[in-house]
Amino acid sequence: MEDETGIVGVVAATVRRARKAAGLSQEDLALEAGLDRTYISQVERGKRNLTVIVLARIAGALKTTPDKLLIPPRKARS
Repeated sequence: MEDETGIVGVVAATVRRARKAAGLSQEDLALEAGLDRTYISQVERGKRNLTVIVLARIAGALKTTPDKLLIPPRKARS
């Protein structure tokens, strides 16, 4: 992930985690959000700097709110 500690990295991690928790493939999420699968892939790898509108579309497809996708996931304790 290119920007793991920044906001792009946070969004990448939260989108990936939420998508998997919802049991969706990248293709499924892309279809629900009206985006291309390669775009979702780039988002999850931290290669895309999203607009607020796209963030809202992804959040809607994941049945969550955009603000939830901006909260850094907790690290597992060792």
